[in-house]
Order: sequence, then structure tokens, then C-alpha cells
Amino acid sequence: MLHVLRRLHTAIARDPMPVLLGLAVFALMTGWIAEVYLTTAPDQRLVDLEVYRDAGISALTGRPIYDWLTASPQLLPFTYPPISAIFAMPLALVPLQQLGWLWTVMQMVLLLGIVAVVYRPLTRRFGRWSPIAVGAIAGLLLWELPLRDGIRFGQVDIIIVALCLADYLVRSPRWPRGLLIGIATAVKLTPGVFIVHLWLSGRRREAMTAVATAIGLTLGAFLLLPADSADFWFRALFEPDRLGANANTSNQSLRGMLLRLGLDSNLIWLALVALVGWYGMRVAVRASRCGHDLAAIAAVGLLAVLLSPVAWIHHLAWVAIVIAVVVGDGSNRRRVVLAAGIWVLFYLKIPWWGAGLGRTPVPDILGELVEDGFGLASIALLVVIDKLVEARVPPPAAAPTHPPADEPVRIGQTPLEPSPRPLPGQAQPGGLGGGDDREQSEQAAGQPAQGR
Repeated sequence: MLHVLRRLHTAIARDPMPVLLGLAVFALMTGWIAEVYLTTAPDQRLVDLEVYRDAGISALTGRPIYDWLTASPQLLPFTYPPISAIFAMPLALVPLQQLGWLWTVMQMVLLLGIVAVVYRPLTRRFGRWSPIAVGAIAGLLLWELPLRDGIRFGQVDIIIVALCLADYLVRSPRWPRGLLIGIATAVKLTPGVFIVHLWLSGRRREAMTAVATAIGLTLGAFLLLPADSADFWFRALFEPDRLGANANTSNQSLRGMLLRLGLDSNLIWLALVALVGWYGMRVAVRASRCGHDLAAIAAVGLLAVLLSPVAWIHHLAWVAIVIAVVVGDGSNRRRVVLAAGIWVLFYLKIPWWGAGLGRTPVPDILGELVEDGFGLASIALLVVIDKLVEARVPPPAAAPTHPPADEPVRIGQTPLEPSPRPLPGQAQPGGLGGGDDREQSEQAAGQPAQGR
């Protein structure tokens, strides 16, 4: 957060006009969202932020964290690990209404920072006016249902996204890589899939740093809140109904989709978790190995939603990263159209449309499939990311052949070397893998096979 603010201050000092215009564009596009959700009825306002704040109060006053419920009519319990309640203690010092404004501004600033980083291949095409593009893209993204639900409920999802992104993408971090993912995992558990990816992609030291950080914070919480820690890890963690009705429309995880289909079987769920987890992690590892960490982050973020027992719609804040991966630098029209389609899909309240179909003559199975729309789309997006990554991977070198008898050997080329002509099947710009990959593809196509 402070790093983002410092960079914003530097940019304003260097060339204030584009940055101020970008902030104005963002404010105009998102002001309505903040106004509506921060001035709604008190019993509907920032209900998750109230849960965090109450947990901080419980940690300060010694009342049982996991037995306390927020005020009526919500009556929501705290569901995160005890270290989260310790981190929430400062929230207890600020009245909820004022805290809501601060929390919302923080989410918006983080979103601007995320967009400035992950959409850089696209926004830098605007030259000096790239801050305006950043403001416009961030404004559009905040209208996505997962992100605007994050504002509505006062959620922590954008913070989790920012922590994981920073651990992967900051070039010269002042912290050991893996530290921020460890913090995110200790706070919310589901980012632990990033630790698995770090390990499988060969970044063992970073994975161990993340594990050590998560374990250290958890043990620290045991020292500070021993009774609450024991209550969470040996009781509350194994009560998924504490999170609400698991078959609720908003639960877009694999398990939520199965429950709505009437398949309440742990065996089927675990089999699907294994299958989707294997495929998604394979996509992410291959992305990292070909130098596309952003695609890896997008794939693992989607896995964090799909594999969790309960994953509400606002947990799909990762869609902002997925769209960045798909749109690339904006030079490929097919990818731009696909990115726009993803934006429209997650802007619409499709799962709730499916829930409404249950009250019509439409067959139940159709309504349930529509209700699972975001979860099914997340699986499809793993396939899309896989295809984009595949387009970046150079094809295997052709087997060496002798030149034809009537073709003289060129200078510097032995009969055992392949021809310097482009390989058959070499990826060409303009397809799904074009755009930001065009320069790389053209360079590869113009080099001798032995030079790749």
C-alpha cells in the first residue's frame, strides 16, 4: 500500500496532468459504487468488514472470537484463522462508518496499483497518457461483480491478490520472496495453493519461506490467543456451515456446484478437486517455465477459488488478472474481443439469473448450470490460459536432415545442420497466441533452428 502511494506521488511530481486525469477518470467511473455501498442501510453496509472489526475487538477484550456474532440481522461469525483477528485489532480503534471509507479507498488504490503493473503491456501503448488508460481499465474492472461485491461487503480479496502479485512480480523485493504468500496463507488459507505452485515450478526456497512464514504466524497466534487458536484449528475449521449455506448461489467452488446439483458426495468432490487441481497446476507450472508468471498467477488464483470447499463470488477478484493475461498488449483483436467477453460475463449477475430460473418452468438442470456460471467459466478460463501459454512455447526443433544432393552446403552450415528456413508449423502472429507474443514469434521464425 505504502509502495503504491510512493510511486503515485513520484508520478504526480514528474508529470501531474496525466496522473490527475487518470484519477479523475477512475473516480467518475467508480464513484457511484462507493457512494451506494457506503451509504446503504446500516444492516447491509460492509457486513464482512464488520466481522473483521468485531474479531479485532474480541482479540483486544478477550471475548471468544469464534462464538461471537455480528449484530442482527446478519449474525455473522468470524471464519478466518486467529492471526487474522490479531491483524484486525487496529480496525477496532476506528468507528465502522469512517473505517468503511478508509477501507474502500484502500481497495481502490490497490486496484489502481495492480492495474498499473499487470496491464503495463497494454497501457504503455498510450505513452505519456498511460495513467488515463490505467484509470479507465481499473474503473471498468471495479464494475465486475466479484470486485464490486468486494467493495459492497468490505472484503479482503484485493489485498490477497496484491500480496501474491507482489511476491511474484516485484523485480528486486526488499523481503524474501515467499514471505507475502506466507502471510496471505496464514490469513486466509486458500492462498496456500501458491505455495504448491512455487514448489512444483522449482522455486523451492520461496515455497519454504512461505511455509515457514505461515507456520510462524500461526504459532505466534497460539502464543497470543491459545484458547481461540485451539478453538479454530480443532473445531471451527471443520464446520463449513459457519460460512453460510454451502449450496448458496454465491458459492462457485467445485463443491458448491456439486451441492446445487444434488451430488453431496465427498468422493466425487475430491476426485474433481484432484483432476482440476492437476490440470490447473500443470498450466501454471508450464506458464512459469516459459517466463509467463502472470499467467501462472491467474491460473493458481482460479484454482484457489475452485478447489476451496466454499468460495463466494467476491473471491473471484482474480478475474482482473485473467483479463490482463488474455488482452496482452492489445494488438491481437481476437484476444481483445475475448477479454471484453470475459468482462461482460463477470459484469452480469449470471449465477443469480440461474437461481431465478428455479421459479420458472425451465428444467432444473438448466437453471443449475446457469447458476454455476462463474464456476464453469473459471474452469473454461484455465483452458484459455493453457492455450495462451502453449502459443508462447516454441515448438520442438526439427530432426536434423542432410541437404538435397543438388543443394550446395552453405558457408557455416554442415550437412548435419537443419535448414535456416522457418520450421513447418512455426506459430505466426494473429492467432490466439498473437499480440504481445508477436515479436517473440517473429524472432524465432527468422532464426536457424540450431539457434533456438
